[in-house]
Formats: sequence, C-alpha cells, structure tokens
Amino acid sequence: MKRCLNAFAAMMLTCACTAAFSAEPISPALQAKVDKYKQKLAQWAADPAIVAAVKEANAKGPLAGMTNSKWQEVEDKDPVARAFITNKAGSLVTKWEEDKEINKLVVRDEKGNLVAASTKPLLYNNAVRPVYINGMKGQPWAASNVAPDPTTQIKSVQASAPVLDAGKVIGVIHVGITTE
Repeated sequence: MKRCLNAFAAMMLTCACTAAFSAEPISPALQAKVDKYKQKLAQWAADPAIVAAVKEANAKGPLAGMTNSKWQEVEDKDPVARAFITNKAGSLVTKWEEDKEINKLVVRDEKGNLVAASTKPLLYNNAVRPVYINGMKGQPWAASNVAPDPTTQIKSVQASAPVLDAGKVIGVIHVGITTE
C-alpha cells in the first residue's frame, strides 16, 4: 500500500512539474488582448440574463448527485450537458463565444457549479480552480501564463470576472482566451 502511495505521489509531482514547464509567459501584445477580455467579461457578467441565471442556480442548488466524476461520464450530446448550452444564459454565452479570440465561455454559481456554457466544460464544479477562486474575489482576473485550456486543449490564458447582484459576488463567468 505504501509503495502505491509513493508511486501516486511521484506521478502527481511529475504532472505538476510538467504543467509548470509547459506554461508560457504572456507577451505584451497578448497582455493587451487579455486586458480587453477582462473588460468584456465584466460587461458580460453584468448582463441581466446572466445575473438572473446565477441567482436562480444559487437558489436551486446543484444538480442532484452530480459530481465531477459523474460529469465526466456525461456525453457532450446528452440532454443534461446540452441543457447548460441551450438554456437562456447558455444561448447567450454561446453567441458571445462565436468571437474567434476565445475558445470557451462558462458561467458558475456561488459554489462553482455549472450554470451555463458555450461547450461542455471538463468540470461540473471548479470551485478549487484559480479561475473560479480569483473571480469570486470581486474583480476581473487573468492568469499570468499561457497553458492548454483544460476543456479545449487550445493554448489559452484563463480569465474570469465576478457576477454581481447589488454589489455582492454571486458567481463567476470565465473564459479561455485563445493565444494563437
């Protein structure tokens, strides 16, 4: 058992090191693009349809029994996954994501659960991810490096903005900003 735990720890350390080395710094031109999208995210987060969807999701709570492991088993075309893309907020973020400079757009509730998306994201709940944690701090945020997007695998900079209701953070909208 101890040998398995040691092997697992070594594998996790290798993955962490590989991820750290695969991240690239942001050029000044890319930083200008990121800053532009942080402003857009703040505008999108203030859209009444987005605010209403997050408020409704916060009131309802997560899908019964849904975990990130179960979410992995849900196919992209499954009605459960499609509902997040086709609901009112999902249709709106899908329209915004037609902008070829971004490769996904996702809305989360106050607990990090999925509310709406332009594509089925990798995780149903991303409450432990920097893109969510930093967005919940009340200001637009962006990563300081380029890395493959967890969902699309496209080289991106992750960015987020809080969804606010009367000045209170109630959720997050986040994006993968395409670097190529």
